[in-house]
Order: sequence, then C-alpha cells, then structure tokens
Amino acid sequence: PLTPLFGRPGVECYCQHDSGAAVIQLQFLINEGALVSALADDTLHLWNLRQKRPAILHSLKFNRERPIHNFCRLLGPKVLVRRSKDKMVLRYSTYNAIHSVAWHHEGKQFICSHSDGTLTIWNVKSPTKPFQTITPHGKQLKDGKKPEPCKPILKVEYKTTRAGEPFIILSGGLSYDTVGRRPCLTVMHGKSTAVLEMDYSIVDFLTLCETPYPNDFQEPYAVVVLLEKDLVLIDLAQNGYPIFENPYPLTIHESPVTCCEYFADCPVDLIPALYSVGARQKRQGYSKKEWPISGGNWGLITQSYPEIIITGHADGSIKFWDASAITLQVLYKLKTAKVFEKSRNKDDRPNTDIVDEDPYAIQIISWCPESRMLCIAGVSAHVIIYRFSKQEVTTEVIPMLEVRLLYEINDVESPDAEQVPPLPTPGTGSNPQSIVPQSHPSTSSSSSDGLRDNVPCLKVKNSPLKQSPGYQIELVIQLVWVSGEPPQQITSLAVNSAYGLVVFGNCNGIAMVDYLQKTVLLNLGTIELYGSNDPYRREPRSPRKTRMLTVASCMCGLSNLYSESVKKLRTSYLSKSSHDVKDNSFSRSRSSSVTSIDKESREAISALHFCETFTRKTDTSPSPCLWVGTTLGTVLVIVLNLPPGGEQRLLQPVIVSPSGTILRLKGAILRMAFLDTTGSLVPPAHEPWRELNVPEDKDEKDKSKKRRPVSVSPSSSQEISENQYAVICSEKQAKVISLPSQNCIYKQNITETSFVLRGDIVSLSNSICLACFCANGHIMTFSLPSLRPLLDVYYLPLTNMRIARTFCFTNNGQALYLVSPTEIQRLTYSQETCENLQEMLGELFTPVETPEAPNRGFFKGLFGGGAQSLDREELFGESASGKASRSLAQHIPGPGGIEGVKGAASGVVGELARARLALDERGQKLGELEEKTAAMLYSADSFSKHAHEMMLKYKDKKWYQF
Repeated sequence: PLTPLFGRPGVECYCQHDSGAAVIQLQFLINEGALVSALADDTLHLWNLRQKRPAILHSLKFNRERPIHNFCRLLGPKVLVRRSKDKMVLRYSTYNAIHSVAWHHEGKQFICSHSDGTLTIWNVKSPTKPFQTITPHGKQLKDGKKPEPCKPILKVEYKTTRAGEPFIILSGGLSYDTVGRRPCLTVMHGKSTAVLEMDYSIVDFLTLCETPYPNDFQEPYAVVVLLEKDLVLIDLAQNGYPIFENPYPLTIHESPVTCCEYFADCPVDLIPALYSVGARQKRQGYSKKEWPISGGNWGLITQSYPEIIITGHADGSIKFWDASAITLQVLYKLKTAKVFEKSRNKDDRPNTDIVDEDPYAIQIISWCPESRMLCIAGVSAHVIIYRFSKQEVTTEVIPMLEVRLLYEINDVESPDAEQVPPLPTPGTGSNPQSIVPQSHPSTSSSSSDGLRDNVPCLKVKNSPLKQSPGYQIELVIQLVWVSGEPPQQITSLAVNSAYGLVVFGNCNGIAMVDYLQKTVLLNLGTIELYGSNDPYRREPRSPRKTRMLTVASCMCGLSNLYSESVKKLRTSYLSKSSHDVKDNSFSRSRSSSVTSIDKESREAISALHFCETFTRKTDTSPSPCLWVGTTLGTVLVIVLNLPPGGEQRLLQPVIVSPSGTILRLKGAILRMAFLDTTGSLVPPAHEPWRELNVPEDKDEKDKSKKRRPVSVSPSSSQEISENQYAVICSEKQAKVISLPSQNCIYKQNITETSFVLRGDIVSLSNSICLACFCANGHIMTFSLPSLRPLLDVYYLPLTNMRIARTFCFTNNGQALYLVSPTEIQRLTYSQETCENLQEMLGELFTPVETPEAPNRGFFKGLFGGGAQSLDREELFGESASGKASRSLAQHIPGPGGIEGVKGAASGVVGELARARLALDERGQKLGELEEKTAAMLYSADSFSKHAHEMMLKYKDKKWYQF
C-alpha cells in the first residue's frame, strides 16, 4: 500500500512496494538519505530517498519460512538481521537465542541480549565467537564454571560518550532466586552497576541522547521507561540516577476510580490552598533538572474560572485535580484508610463480610468548596467528615459514632433491648438525647442467640493519629450490625457547614448527625419518615423476616440507586427486542404506582438537600430544612430548629422534626434545587472557611460569635420571603413547584422508554438550566423554571456501570465521566467552548533546528554530491562480508537500476533540489513573519483604542476625583 514515510514543509515522499507484502519494520539511514524496509515475505529492500521518485537500490530475499521480526543496521557496509526465536545472521556467524541487538556507534561492535540472562559483545571482524560475554546478575562461581542462568534480558541499549565509558542499559536478566522482587532496570557504566527497581512491569525503555545521529557519540543524559501504569524518566547525569519529577497526571488509575465529582467556577483561593498542602506530600530525591521532554506547544486557555475534579478510589484514597488547564494536575491526595486498623489476615476481619474486597473504597463524595468541608461515604457503611487546616495536628482519640440504622418495631422476638424512640409526628421534635450513640468501639460482638450484633465493619484506630496539613478528621460514623444483619451501603450523602450537620441514608432509613456536638439527631427507617401519611400503609418489619429482601435490594460494591437503574435498563432493552423473553432478575419496575408491599418496603433514600426555604404551605418566611428524596419518587421535608451561633451552638441541641409535607414524582428522585423569584439559583447556606487550629484574637473571637451562615442569592431578602421555586428531577420527569403554595407550575416528562442516570442543576451563559444524561445515551438540557427543552443530543449509551457511577455535570456547560478504567473524558455542551476548542488544542510537533551532522564517511556525497558510482560489491560483497550460503539469500535487482540512480543523483540535479528546498523554507519563514507583523499591528490598534477610551473617561476629572 502507498504509505507516507515522513513529512516536512513542502516535501512529501512515498515508497511503493510492488510485491504487496506487508511492511513489518522500517529503519532510516539518516546520513545517507536511505531507508531499509523489511517485508512479511522475507524480503529486505534498500531505498534511495534523495530522488524525487524513490527507487529500490538493492533487495535481499531470505529463503526461510519464518518472517523477519526485527533488524538493525550497521553504520558501514553491513546489514544485520534477527529472527524470532531463531539465530542471528550478520553474514558472519551464529550464536544462541537473542532478544535484542544494539550497535556501537562506530559500527565495529554490537551487543546482543540472550534468553539465559547473558550479554555478548561481538567484533565485526571476528564473527566466529563473541569478543566478551557478560552475565550482569549472575553469580560467579569459584571453580571457573559458567554462572547460573538468569531470566531473559528483554532489551539492551549500547550508548557511548566522548569522555568516559559507554552506558549499557538493560531490562530483565535477574537471577531466578530473586522471587517476589520488583521489575528492574540495570544501568552499567564502567565498573559500576546500578539496579533500579520499578513499581510496575517494564513495557519498554528508550535512551535520550544529545544527538539524533546513530553514527556519532550518543552522549546519553536520560532514560525513558514505560511501565504498565506509569512513565518514569531517569537522570543519567547525576549520581544515584534520580528520577525526574513527572508533571503529568499518570497516576489517576493508581487505584481504580470508584466515583468522581466535577466542580467549575470554584473560589479562586481554593486551588492555591490545595496545592500548598499537596506540595508537602511530594517525596524528596527528585532530579534537580527540569523535565527533559519539551516537544510540542500548549493550547490557549480560554476559560478564566478554576475547575477541580475529585476522584475517589478503591483503596480509600481521594485525589484533588486542577482541571483549569488542558491537562490535569494533581493538587492533593487524601488517604481515608489510615483511620482504620488494617487487617493482617482473614481471622482479623470477621465483620467485613459486606464486601469481598476493597473495604475502604469510596462510594459517595460530598464537598462544600466555600467552607472546604469534605464528607465521604465508603462501601463498608462508614462516613468520614473532614475539615481543612493548614496546620499539623495530633489527634489523641479519633471521635467516632456508631449508628443502628435497622429497626425492629412490632417484633416480639427481637433480641435487642435497646429503646426505640417513639414515632415522630408532624410538629413534634425528635429529642437527640433519646438516641444514645456509640461514642467508642463496642465490645459486644454477638447477641443472646449468637448473632453478630452492634459491631461495625471496620475498626477505628485507638492510638494517637498524626494529621498533616490538609484535610483532617472531624468525625467517623459507622453503621453497625443488627442481630446478624449487616449494615446496608449508603446511597445518599449531604453535608452543610452552616448548620454543622451531615445526613446520610440507605435502603433501610436515614440518619442525621450533628458533627459539632458529636450526637445523632435523627435515626429513622424510611417508612417512619411518612408517619401517618404513608400512602402504602406499610408497617416496619423485623430485619430477620426481611433479611433476604433487604440484602437482595442493596448489591455490594454499588449503590442501590445505580444497581436498580441497570436492572431497569436491561429490562427495557430486553422488552424491546423480544416481548416473549423475560428475565426474572431484571424484571422489577421502579414505578411509583407499584403497590406491592414487598417492593415498596425496599424504598431507599436517593437524594438529600439542605436549604433555607418554605417547609409548609402556611409558612410566611423561609427556615432551615432538609429535603429528602426516595427511590419511589417521594419528597419529604424535615424542619431544622438551630440554636444561636457561637458557644450556644455547642451547648443547645438541634431540634429535628418532620414537617408533614410530601411531594410525589414518577421514578426515583435524583436532584433537588431552589430558585428565587428572578430564576436565580439559591445555593445552600455555608460557613466561610477559617483556620481553627490557630488561637484566635479577641476581636476575631467576637466576630465569630456574631458571624451568621452565608446564604447568597442575587435577589433581596424581601423577594426571597415572597416566593421560591423548588426544582425536582427524577428518573422520569422534572417538576418546578412554587413555594410556599406547593403548586406544580411546570412539568416535563424527560423520557418514557428510558430513565435518567444523572441530573444536575447548573449555570450556563448567565442562566440556570437542568442537564440530564439518560441511559439511552441522550444528553438533554431544559430551561429553568419553564422546563423548555433546549438540547437533546445522542452522545453515549450506557454500556457499563463505570459510566453510570462517574458521569456528572458542572457549571458552564462541562461534564465528565470515566471512559475506561484509566481515562477521564471531559465533554462540553456549550457553544462558546466549542468555538474555542481549536485554540485550546495543542501542537504535538514543532519545527526545530537540525543539529549538525557528523562526518558521513562511506556514504558521503553518495546521493546528493557528484556523479559517483555505488560499489555494490563493497556494500554487500564477499570481500568484506565473507561468502554467504546459497540457501541464505539471493540478490534481486531493483527496478531503477544503478544507471538510473547515477543519472538521478547527478550534481546538477542535487544542487537544483537543494536550491528549491531552500526557497520553500525561505517562503515559509516570510509567511510566518507576515503573520506575526499582522498580529502586532492588531495588538497596537487595540492598545490605541483602549488608551483613547481611558483618556476620554478621565479627561474632565480633577486629580482628587480619581
């Protein structure tokens, strides 16, 4: 096939193989303007590239059955060919099996790596036996015997220097007795041998040299090592061979990503704060030099707002990434698993049956950028609250609460003697003192009948914990086993810094915790949230009677919301393809009209939202509250009665009571938000961040007492008291409800045949809209509050759970998801960003000055100088190479012939070609100069306009008016 070989301004060269065999490898002869190509039919071609139409000078046909897998060239009159699992042929001699070959720059020696862990150095003039045999990692025996065989040396490179010994760099070759040792790269320089261990398996490596010409002293300065999950650069110029600090985010899949969140238009001081604490986490010992790979150019950054991506991982780690630029930059890494005792064997972890592996995996992330409060939920039914601090602290005792989120109401056989709080009714508060939290690890591990009871899945450390600057533990909350029933995984989570509250729920119920006072405020089953207003008239059951029911409803490793969505997706697709085919495991519907008690009893908490709004129809002013959404499409409102701020906040309890307000939608509730009368988003109240680990001045202390939570809205407080709009998005539809009247003023059925996986209320182009991603692959946006369709584009179908877990929208028309276990895909549905996309893209290749070539030796003036005959006998003849076997290769004359090559490579033609190339390059430089001149002219004109406007603005003003 017609294949382009290389490109430069104004020049393109093509080589056409008539045989039709596939080209399996190419090797350039840079100095001579030639190319060697190996074909799958065992043919080797030597091409002349200095002609306008390239021609084959010589061909070698190897009469062997196996194809050519690799070949090297000798910078002189020899060509070296190596075959897979075969012996090496250099027109000289043979040796045992080889893995790679490297040449000395003079072409007088070459080195081979073998499968027995040895290196052999050969002289071209003595092909009968190797000049030297080296076993880098073999044990030298005293009795003169050969060293013990080692593992194969997969690759070797041979690089020379002008002032010292050559570098021999190889991968593999370790002795077989080094079981469990990590992969190594060996650097041999003179008498020293350095073994560099790698974190992952070595895929390939490449030595960076000062010159691109292989027939000159290479002067190596770095080694690029490609690992399975990383890219490492080693500095060869410094003692100890330190590595370069990698400026690229190659560790995003260091542990599998389990969830992610995307935040755009964050506070401007947030990224510097995260970077300052993250810089202290970087290990020492890096090379003092800059990253040596400098090719390409970055694109222009068009957005002026900061963007942050947070990823949760299977090992319990959380990473903060700066996504403001074209590439990701890691800012800070938090390890949540260090708060727990690590189990050394299976006997030490009898309570982690809830998950088979990765008990610390992050499942949900809730983050308040303004207050910098962070809350995470893990797969072992644990919640950790973090507070940001720039000071290092030592926590003597880690604060912890244990919560029983599975009730045994109306069950006379219940072995649990713990008091259950009475069922709250609208208007009555839930006394926080009636629910006694476990503030220390429970010593009770089984109930009276031998069932595991009152035991968390993970054990919190009881020793002092040193916490570095960054996110530090505020409180650890764990759900415990109840009468042999394991805690179900958390499906929703929310934290509010202004109220000092965190709330979470699962398929059993909801729990609210005051993390300032370290107390449990609310602990109710999902059915109990309805009180007497339950439309299904359900009664709580014993967990032993419903054990199989509740365990089946919450799949380990995934949230209940997403697992049910995938079931529904598969059901709908199966029903479309065949009406007769039914899958019992995927046949359950999540419609709100289902009346089966067995199905309704699995109602889970799917959405939580703190806000300051109207809780009842009779309210005349907004008040703090919590809106709760369930998987059956129900929205319930819980009223929060907060004490005054300052010291009173830490002494007086927070009163929590259901309001009696119930709203219903079709499908599970996904997202809730609130708008004011102008249609602007009303964000949740938040407490501005301040450093708590530094003693406050008296003035600052007085200010903090008077400080009130911040609730920012573009409209005035009077307008807020007049009216608000609640925006609720479910799997099937969206509604806009007027408050406090609770009338539905707008309604939109998003999808009938599919369901919404993710819905977010985001800002775009100075307005607010609802963005939805459906399981059928459509991205849809709706205006607010009118819910008019703005966009409906088919983008990506739900092919695996990774997309469902990680897809999220953010402000300014941005979204992202994990397209594979190792790649984050960012996308935009903003027209403004699309128009600037080409400017944001970088350039991979940039023109550079070609370094001066060394003396060309034998091929000097061969193709571009005077009319000089090519001595084929000197290149491939028997006088220099020895007599070859007739069964090895036969000569095939090229179609161009030697005479044609002479005429094409005459002196006049060569000079004309060089002159034409020089003219092309000069014209290109003149064009670039003209573009730069035009850009400077435009810049000067713009500056002149701005200066004139400034002069007119301040022309008539006095000096004291500035």
